[in-house]
Amino acid sequence: MSDVSTPWETWIGVTALVVALAALVVALVVYLQARRAGRRMGRPARRYGTGLGPREQEAPGERLVAFVANPSKPGVPELRDTLVDACLDAALPEPLWFETTVEDPGRGQARDALAAGADVVVAVGGDGTVRAVAETMAGTGRAMGILPRGTGNLLARNLDISTTSVEDALATVISGHDRHVDVGRLRVDEYADEPGPDSEGARDVDHLFLVIAGLGFDAAMVADADPTLKSKVGWMAYFFAGVRHLHGRRSRMRIEIDDAPAVDTRVRSLMVGNCGLLPGGITLIPDAVIDDGRLDVVAIDARAGLVGWAQVFGEVVMQGIGVSSGDLPRAGRIDTSPARRVRIEVEAGAGEHVQVDGDLLGRARRVTAWVEPGTLVVRSA
Repeated sequence: MSDVSTPWETWIGVTALVVALAALVVALVVYLQARRAGRRMGRPARRYGTGLGPREQEAPGERLVAFVANPSKPGVPELRDTLVDACLDAALPEPLWFETTVEDPGRGQARDALAAGADVVVAVGGDGTVRAVAETMAGTGRAMGILPRGTGNLLARNLDISTTSVEDALATVISGHDRHVDVGRLRVDEYADEPGPDSEGARDVDHLFLVIAGLGFDAAMVADADPTLKSKVGWMAYFFAGVRHLHGRRSRMRIEIDDAPAVDTRVRSLMVGNCGLLPGGITLIPDAVIDDGRLDVVAIDARAGLVGWAQVFGEVVMQGIGVSSGDLPRAGRIDTSPARRVRIEVEAGAGEHVQVDGDLLGRARRVTAWVEPGTLVVRSA
């Protein structure tokens, strides 16, 4: 079927898209109201140094906290005194403070924090800072905390860490419980061009991701998001960038999951998820659990322009509230399969943009992704 919509298809597509977006707003409102109600009923007194999580905590004692902060994020440099005072108020030693740079977004600073004896290393910034700190923390057995100050704050949302209240997020750092979570790894086996700016300038690098890696539409959307718009409207900047790619071409890919035979398919986007909650309370992968020892491969297609995308958006909304679309004929689809390892090959040509947790790696023709179960310890609510 041609990807070029007729006027009739466009009119139907716009109508369907409006309906899908309206359903999304309703679902989001219901979700947020329920979440706020749960917090009002179940939230304990907010005091640093007292247990906030459901598990029994060790006494703060001499646990040393180190903050790895991205000073380019608004308000982050001004947080230093607040964070130091909060640790001292909780009878903790005076915390360490490291700032990231353009050349080192957090890996080296996290290594320095560990070398200095830090028991908890806290990423203060956006998803890029969290991913960089996690690269160093994975496999160490020591905990990573998160003070989300970015646009998407994807891992924080999936761990129910507050993205709006520094006080609540800091309470989780000081008094939360330690949770072992899985990490994903992605290697670009064949680039279509030179590696991207976030790939450390090397071709043989295993890139950690905590939420979602992807090729196709989602990575192109990340590539085109306007930095100025991101600073003004946050994660909605990705939505505006995505609109420009709704009529983009479908990609032919070969997908090999674990030991199953390879499958050839055409998709708009191919994602590998470690957890499934996106900004706005949107659940893209309902079955994804961050500590289940597996990844979830998600193939998204839209074969009839706006009509297909409207159906995809509608399906995301419905599955997020537990409603199945069943076996109805579909112009757009979301197919999900569990995996421990997946190999993806894009048909010869320009390849596809590839991203890990919003960091672009360049255009790729072949990638491999796999899970490392329980590798990272994260301080959670």
